[in-house]
Amino acid sequence: MSSVRPADAAGTPGLGPNRSGATPRSPFDIEQGLTAVRSFLPCATPEAWVAAAMGHLDILLLDHANCERKAAATAVSLLFRYERVPGLPERMSRLAREELRHYEQVLAILARRKVGLRPVTASRYAGGLRELVRASEPDRLVDLLLCGALVEARSCERFAALLPVLEPDLARFYRRLLVSEARHFEDYLLLADTVATVEEVAQRLLLFKQREAELITSPDAQFRFHSGLPGGEQLAAR
Repeated sequence: MSSVRPADAAGTPGLGPNRSGATPRSPFDIEQGLTAVRSFLPCATPEAWVAAAMGHLDILLLDHANCERKAAATAVSLLFRYERVPGLPERMSRLAREELRHYEQVLAILARRKVGLRPVTASRYAGGLRELVRASEPDRLVDLLLCGALVEARSCERFAALLPVLEPDLARFYRRLLVSEARHFEDYLLLADTVATVEEVAQRLLLFKQREAELITSPDAQFRFHSGLPGGEQLAAR
């Protein structure tokens, strides 16, 4: 099991000097992108999850399709609800289009592998993070943006974790996704920086990162794209 990275001087794991750790846009470098993602997250994916993924590849792909679809829906929902927040409509519109393209690409892979679409229950991950979201505004928006940042960063970290063990065609696909999505978490962080103070972002991010680390490193009874530590013989793929 991986341990949580130590907090930095501001008391927030992975929180750099630029407020929430977001960096300005520049030509993408995959190694730098991965470094930023891993520095932002509170812990690494357990190796046991990667091993479990190889035994549940169809479920991985089915749940990944769900994740891309839900990511697009989240972006559109934020766009409609917070259209007047400067920069939010443009970033969320672009993100939603990307996520839907990736959803279509995962569907194509499932079709090639002759994996029929079927319902897959949601993991505990997103719901566990959203339990911390406050009800009143603008607190709710800040928390939703931080949730979005963590979900996007964790997705990219898992793309990278899978690369060494996947068959070549799937590895190439996940590498392309990594390049495409590695900055999505920064979009969410940059928006959070526009609606909250440095202190509030740091405080809330610390809380959400603590919960995220718990969800990733504690035993989980089912395997999903964002599931936690596989629960041994009780691991369910339904």
